Amino acid sequence: MRTKILSAVYFLAAVMFIFPQLRPPFLTDVISKALIILILIVLFLDNSGRINTWTQRMILIALLFSWFGDIALELDANKDMMFMTGLAFFLLAQVSYFIAFILTPGPGRPVYMLLMMILPVVAYGLFLVAFLYNDLGEMRLPVIIYAMVIMAMLVGALTRAGKTGRTSFWLVLAGAALFVLSDSLLAVNKFSYAIPAGSVLIMSTYVLGQYLIVTGSIRQFRKKLV
Repeated sequence: MRTKILSAVYFLAAVMFIFPQLRPPFLTDVISKALIILILIVLFLDNSGRINTWTQRMILIALLFSWFGDIALELDANKDMMFMTGLAFFLLAQVSYFIAFILTPGPGRPVYMLLMMILPVVAYGLFLVAFLYNDLGEMRLPVIIYAMVIMAMLVGALTRAGKTGRTSFWLVLAGAALFVLSDSLLAVNKFSYAIPAGSVLIMSTYVLGQYLIVTGSIRQFRKKLV
C-alpha cells in the first residue's frame, strides 16, 4: 500500500513539473523537479530495509546522482556550465547503475548469447553518435563519452538475464531502455533539431525509466513491494 501511494505521488510530481499549469504557484521548476527523484529515493529505501548489498548501494548512489543532475539542469545561473554539471552527474548515475547491474549475483547467460543481445545496443549507439556528430561542435567528445557510458548501462541491464526473476529482469531492462531513449531525445532536441513536444517526451521517458529500474531492482530482493 505504501508503494502504491508513493508511486502515485511520484507520478503526480512528474506531471506537475511537465505541465506547469497544473502546479501550485509556490512550487518553482527547481523544487518541483527535485521532488521527483527524492520521492523515488524514499520509495526505494522504504522497500529495501537495510541497504546491505553493493547492488542496493549503487542503485541508491545512482538515484542521488540523478537527483543532483536534475537540480543542476534546472538552475539558470549559467546554462552552459549547469548543463555540463548535469551531464557529469548523470554520467556518474549511469556508471553507478552499470556497476549495480553487473554486480547482480548468478551464472547468467552464456557469453555467445550475451553477445547476440549486446550487438543491437552497440549498433544503436553508433547510429546515434553518427546522427549527432556534425551538430555537436565543442560538445562532441563529452557527448560521445556519455553515449558510450549510457550504452554500457543498458548492456549492464542485459547481463542480468538469468540472474534474477523474469519480472525483475524485464522491468530493469525496460527502464534502462527508456533512460537511453530519454537521453537520446534530449541530445537530438538540444543539438540537431527541435522535437515537437520534446520536453514532454524527454521527461516522460525519463520518469518512467527511473521508476521501472528502481521497482525492478527492488524485486530482485523481494517478491512483493510494501
